[in-house]
Amino acid sequence: MYRGDGALTARAVIFGCEGPVLTAWERNFFAEADPWGFILFARNLETPEQIRALTAELRACVRRDAPILIDQEGGRVARLLPPRWTGWEDALPFVSGFPSEDAAAEAMRLRYHVIGAELRDLGINVNCAPMADIATDTTHAVVRGRCYGTEAGPVARIGRAVAEGLALGGVLPVLKHIPGHGRADLDSHADLPVVDLPLEVLEAEDFSPFRALANLPMAMTAHIVYPAIDAGACATWSPDVIALIRSSIGFDGLLMSDDISMHALKGPMATRVARALGAGCDMILHCNGKRDEMEAIAASVPRLEGRAQERANAALAARTAVTAIDIPDALRRISELQEAAAHAG
Repeated sequence: MYRGDGALTARAVIFGCEGPVLTAWERNFFAEADPWGFILFARNLETPEQIRALTAELRACVRRDAPILIDQEGGRVARLLPPRWTGWEDALPFVSGFPSEDAAAEAMRLRYHVIGAELRDLGINVNCAPMADIATDTTHAVVRGRCYGTEAGPVARIGRAVAEGLALGGVLPVLKHIPGHGRADLDSHADLPVVDLPLEVLEAEDFSPFRALANLPMAMTAHIVYPAIDAGACATWSPDVIALIRSSIGFDGLLMSDDISMHALKGPMATRVARALGAGCDMILHCNGKRDEMEAIAASVPRLEGRAQERANAALAARTAVTAIDIPDALRRISELQEAAAHAG
């Protein structure tokens, strides 16, 4: 929906849907609720033709070129799988297989250029990557293999390469999980992790890659408690943590919550939404497509305005021209980098 002055005034929420085809209720609900964007999961994805039809129909519901998101990292988190789409191993073993940081960054740029091209072909134009979380000995398995390294510098550099690769494919990146999920030993899909370290350690290590990538257009919060900053609320719900994200880390792009339905959070959906927006999130992410939850959220999420609206518009304006890629050639180049690593070993 647009105001009379032409400014975008969609509702400050990203919704999922239940299946590969919209139901009549979903079409009517999305038209009325007018979410800013949508997110797709494996349950929504069957064939290229079906996905293109679904992304077109989602945009038709809101009568604009709404952003459509996905989590397509490759490896553990991949919604699009072989043989129709390119398969990848988890990021940590992948980057570890190269002889230098230069080679790893180049391979990841190519990898995400391929991913971006495959997504764009389907009508998907936002990918929830890069991850700037640092892998540690205690990182939960749901996150660790997806990390890009064990030190801040390489993680930041490879994260930049990931964002560049997606941009070449015509896809916007989402930086996650700000301000850092690497120390968490629990899975926030199921539990609320607590990272109890001194602020100076967090600033110097965990937050450092996010600071280096703070000019990316979008970021996703971590459902994690950092007692050194706020012992009473996770980052998604903490005005103090979000103030740190905006100031010390320097991120001024569109800040979206991680999935508001995850079990790290408790309470009714309206309460979860109010706490996230009240803390300073610009956008609510809700993934599971459940009707009762979406209805509650739509009733409580306002339309974009003020700085949140400006950031949302700036994020969409950050999209760049697509650079064509020969996917077989890109995969060959990655293989050559891997072979060079094997010979160097």
